[in-house]
Amino acid sequence: MTDLRNAIVAMSMRERPSGMRAVLGRLRAYAGLWLKAFSQSTIDLSLRTHSGLRTRIIERPGEVLPAAELDGLVAQLRIVAGTTLPAGSLTYGIFSGAREPLARAIVTLITEENSGRPIAFNALSVMEVELDGVPVDVTHLGLVMIDPHAQGLGLSWVLYGLTTLILFARDGLRPKWISNVTQVPAVVGMVCETFSNVFPSPTSQARQSFAQLQLARSIMRDHRRVFGVGDEAGFDEARFVISNAYTGGSDALKKSFAAAPQHRDETYNAFCARELDYARGDDVLQIGRIDLAGARRYVMREVPSGSLPALLAASAVLALQRLVLPLLHWLDDSRQFGILRPRRGGR
Repeated sequence: MTDLRNAIVAMSMRERPSGMRAVLGRLRAYAGLWLKAFSQSTIDLSLRTHSGLRTRIIERPGEVLPAAELDGLVAQLRIVAGTTLPAGSLTYGIFSGAREPLARAIVTLITEENSGRPIAFNALSVMEVELDGVPVDVTHLGLVMIDPHAQGLGLSWVLYGLTTLILFARDGLRPKWISNVTQVPAVVGMVCETFSNVFPSPTSQARQSFAQLQLARSIMRDHRRVFGVGDEAGFDEARFVISNAYTGGSDALKKSFAAAPQHRDETYNAFCARELDYARGDDVLQIGRIDLAGARRYVMREVPSGSLPALLAASAVLALQRLVLPLLHWLDDSRQFGILRPRRGGR
């Protein structure tokens, strides 16, 4: 197989634009992305996030795509999964063949621009859970898989954060709950560093809130199938650790500590080694929030620093946080804002 990384780099060198035309082209592309994101009732976006690569973000494909196109999308996801796992080894969620998991999923798929070959994906899921007796949506970060030949191409900022950021912006920049289930130290650290008020976390300020405990109980009671955890798996409410987690169709994802990708910060590696029994197959359930502080960290840390749209977005986020957003939320009497309730009948 031709080395994918060399091919992408070569293509980048051939296609690299220069000067003001390149800047304007990138600005038009990103402006079009955000206009579509705000105008579409169901997101279906396609954009060039890397030279030679195309990213598609599609919301609820199980509802909006015709059967033939949905089958094609699932086939692409299975191609990526097949590069790292035996074919057919995953049987839960989007790989089950049922429409229902795909009807509540948000898929981010990266393909080669010329050949159309899929090389990476992320499948988020939106779960309705109960908090203080009221239904709320929690965005589960879901399964991320990357073709081994595409490792090192800098895809993580798209797969782990871009879709979540778009959902956050489309919802009026109101804080949103997120969840994550993993045994991989690199992913544990990424979630802790990207999102806000994450529990559990090895940082000294991490504290479990009652809201997080309610959400965890609801997720473990009603949504285990989303992340492939069987009914027999245990759950430690004090530590948010799922014991014997790989029994619900996700068996092929179980790893030893040595095989699990490590984080650059040894704190997260030590945390996972201490809290999880890898021989038994434990996972950690992380719950946090995407808010303006998290969005700013994502834009400034994860999005490539040379990206002009990223710098503009960072400036806009700061302006919104300091001046505009509190006023807009305060004046909107149709939706809850903190302790303020909607004027009539709002959720």
